Amino acid sequence: MINMFIAVGSFGIIIPILPAYLLSIGQGGTAAGLVIAIFAGAQLVMSPIAGKWADQYGRRIMIIAGLSGLALSMFVFYWSDTIGILYFSRVIGGVGAALLIPAIFAYVADITTMEQRAKGNSLISAAMSLGIVVGPGVGGFLADYGLKMPLLVSAIIGVAAVGFSAIWLEESKEVSGSSLDMDTDPLVKKLVQSVQKPYFIPLVITLVMSFGLMAYESVIGLFINNKFGATPQEIAIMVTATGIVSVVVQLFIVDLIVRRYGEGAIMNVFLSVTAIGFLASLFASSYALFFIVTLVIFLASSILRPVLNTLISKLAGNEQGFAMGMNNAYMSIGNVLGPTLAGLLYDVHLYYPFLLGLVVLVLTLLVSITWQRKQKAAGRNAAVL
Repeated sequence: MINMFIAVGSFGIIIPILPAYLLSIGQGGTAAGLVIAIFAGAQLVMSPIAGKWADQYGRRIMIIAGLSGLALSMFVFYWSDTIGILYFSRVIGGVGAALLIPAIFAYVADITTMEQRAKGNSLISAAMSLGIVVGPGVGGFLADYGLKMPLLVSAIIGVAAVGFSAIWLEESKEVSGSSLDMDTDPLVKKLVQSVQKPYFIPLVITLVMSFGLMAYESVIGLFINNKFGATPQEIAIMVTATGIVSVVVQLFIVDLIVRRYGEGAIMNVFLSVTAIGFLASLFASSYALFFIVTLVIFLASSILRPVLNTLISKLAGNEQGFAMGMNNAYMSIGNVLGPTLAGLLYDVHLYYPFLLGLVVLVLTLLVSITWQRKQKAAGRNAAVL
């Protein structure tokens, strides 16, 4: 839990200072998008390999290697004064995250029984959510002591986590690489196979949700800085508030509304709410109004994410591993494409990323409604929807 908190928090700590830093080296929206997309792309490419290594060489060494990569990426970021070095630091960070996160979840599976598994994973997820909340807040506070101070503090904490894990973290499971039945199918082949699955449309919606949310996140700091003159502290407050909303919604609201209305109805309603939020972003005339719109968008996405995970799991039957792997892959693709396109469009006009998100979400809502009607008409999976 500590390591997951540090990993997620170290990424969030850079969010408040990123707009000002990019402006200081003469960069804009394209660079802001690529900073996030490169991290996600490196994580996407490395994750299948890292998962196999965690089985072959053990969880502990992968956790330590992942933390080392994240700390190194922050040191490189701290010393960078060109955009090329900044991009290189994000590649290192993405590889570090890919080594760390699968190993942590595998570690939890090793040390819990089937009855304890859900609780263990929920505690790790809670640590992730806490990192999302705390990281930007700390970054905004530390920015008062220098634009790059959050990067240095994050790197030092990362080194401390490496030492902590090297000394106290024990290996959870010894596995011989020669005894493993490795899944060697390439990612592209798995993506092609997923098209034939009954949960393909929810996978596509997962991709679109990640696309829209990461597109929004990647330019939000630049937008409110350029449009409303927001400071790093105000950016940090906004991001931290959205994180708190996400935690509260996922802990206390999602289960209640899904039990009452079902996954299909909830999915359509909150795709609509997210689209309305993107539309409202175009007309927000002050920082306070944009703040409210952002809270609504993140509230809706916080509900959509677990609802989609649950829907995919229910439709997957006895192929949970493949389905969850594809869920992660589609999410990662959205995390790469969203920031990249949003950054390019932002440099053309600052409202274009929000227009892109609006169009894509409306089209996705229409696809979702059509798919659900076909499923119910065929009498297949009606109970799930």
